[in-house]
Amino acid sequence: MTDAYTFICLFLIFGAFFGFVTYSKRHLFSEGPQKANGPEQTSSLKGRIFWVLLCTLLWPIMAITGINTAWILFKRKQHSKK
Repeated sequence: MTDAYTFICLFLIFGAFFGFVTYSKRHLFSEGPQKANGPEQTSSLKGRIFWVLLCTLLWPIMAITGINTAWILFKRKQHSKK
């Protein structure tokens, strides 16, 4: 039983750390490679808290979407060099 709690805690801690680290690049995980241009930006603290909470529970999905976006950007960069 203790092992299960340990894995759950590690999952949540890693997710929170992932959220803190990727906050400045969050557009790559949700909106694609382009940053949203909108004046209705939420405050930095509210946005960071929301992002960390979201990543705490969904970091595996966010990591997969980030890898997908990185792959798309890599392909675009190669295509533009041709």
